[in-house]
Amino acid sequence: MERKHTKTVRIGNRTIGGGRPVLIQSMTNTHTEDIEATVAQINRLAAAGCDIIRSTVPSMEAARAFGEIKKRIAIPIVADIHFDYRLAIAAMENGADKIRINPGNIGAKERVKAVVDVAKERGVPIRVGVNSGSLEKELLEKYGGVTAQGLVESALNQVKVIEDMGYDNLVISIKSSDVLMCVRTHELIARQTAHPLHVGITEAGTVKSGNIKSALGLGLILYQGIGDTIRVSLTGDPLEEVKSAKLILKTLGLRQGVAEVVSCPTCGRTKIDLISLANQVEDMVSDISMDIKVAVMGCVVNGPGEAREADIGIAGGCGEGLLIKSGEIIKKLPEAELLPALREELLAMQSGAAPQKKETAMAPGAAPQERKAAMAPDAAPQEDKE
Repeated sequence: MERKHTKTVRIGNRTIGGGRPVLIQSMTNTHTEDIEATVAQINRLAAAGCDIIRSTVPSMEAARAFGEIKKRIAIPIVADIHFDYRLAIAAMENGADKIRINPGNIGAKERVKAVVDVAKERGVPIRVGVNSGSLEKELLEKYGGVTAQGLVESALNQVKVIEDMGYDNLVISIKSSDVLMCVRTHELIARQTAHPLHVGITEAGTVKSGNIKSALGLGLILYQGIGDTIRVSLTGDPLEEVKSAKLILKTLGLRQGVAEVVSCPTCGRTKIDLISLANQVEDMVSDISMDIKVAVMGCVVNGPGEAREADIGIAGGCGEGLLIKSGEIIKKLPEAELLPALREELLAMQSGAAPQKKETAMAPGAAPQERKAAMAPDAAPQEDKE
């Protein structure tokens, strides 16, 4: 897809904009003052694929904690500021790589300027954040409520305040819990600014509903080439946000080095605990940094055929299953050994070395009749009419 060309902005050791890859953000849910817990969570998120992390700064103690947190993490950290301009300044003085503010919430222009002056001095980018819950009263009256046009006008007004102070090292974030309004908002603002855009559906909900809303909203926005960083906002473990964001980007062809799991729906032919198996495989491949497709199939009737387009996969039988690689059945194993064997093969693929093969279900040049026997020792193969 053709990406919208935005300005480049340096955030710590990462750069966004200018057609660079879309980066994943998440936010800690620890108390920032608890340095040990915050560092541990950030490092877990970074290991899962998070590129930039945001932490709230509700107190001076939290702002000062940034200094120690920065020493122990490898990804940029953004300070989330809501009202007190002094906390924004303190966070930058303690190493924040970016700050998130809504200038309208900071108060007098002198306070906003004090923040901008320190950001300018230290080269810290400012993310101007506006959401549907913070729309100004005059814009609500002008547009008859919360609208995409009102959100865009609000964001551009806030951006102009900072630009008029001589600073344009900015990122814009406009969010709404209304998916279609959020999509429309980004379509409008992308035509009116070259600043990088941070994209997300705010207050999307639980892991279940939030993932659906985020996939739809982010998919529609990103597919138009809009967006430089994203966050999947979920009521749950931030680790789920990172996993979902990676999959959304992978599905749109915007992120490499992500293993994709495909699995079949259950049916009456299933004789293996497919649901548990598929979930375990999805967790297992989360640290596999390869562009591969991993198939998890529920039966040996159609499983091998359906897994043919995958790089590697498993197909379950009655208490046993097949390990399939590049369309070839390479092992028949008891059910309990399927996951370890799959993991072994995946790690070998990642390292570029092939593990020593155990006894295979059939010779590579086996005749079709032998292949069918290996696929379904407990039932005659059938064509799936679905």
